[in-house]
Amino acid sequence: MGESSVRAVGWARSLPMSSDVKAARDWTRERLQTLGWQTSAPETVDAVLLTVSELVTNAHLHAHSSAQLVMTWDNDCLHVAVHDTSADLPTPRTPSLDRTGGRGMFLVDAVADSWEARPCPYGKTVLACFSPPTSAGDTKENHRHGGQA
Repeated sequence: MGESSVRAVGWARSLPMSSDVKAARDWTRERLQTLGWQTSAPETVDAVLLTVSELVTNAHLHAHSSAQLVMTWDNDCLHVAVHDTSADLPTPRTPSLDRTGGRGMFLVDAVADSWEARPCPYGKTVLACFSPPTSAGDTKENHRHGGQA
């Protein structure tokens, strides 16, 4: 194989509205165990689990839709994608004491290396990227800003 070849592993799961978010987290945790991140990158595991919880909750509560959860690891980034049937794109809102909700995408923005929402013909997909630290000095802030703190 040449330098340009990409080896990736992926998983997909449909989460109907009748399923709870714990099922999504448990399924995600089992997939992440195959990558060995519980010991090598536990903070990244926590960030991924929080993101899955928030995105699946958004699909169920706000889009009134089942959630299609797809995760792909390409040896650089764990791509976490959640598709639902609503065309409304999420935006992070600063938490407020006047609202009980609205913190989900603010949290995703804080814990993911990057994220974006893409409109699709039948809804939208929210995609977040996570790269585990490669060394003791590598943090999400360093990664997010190109290594410049």
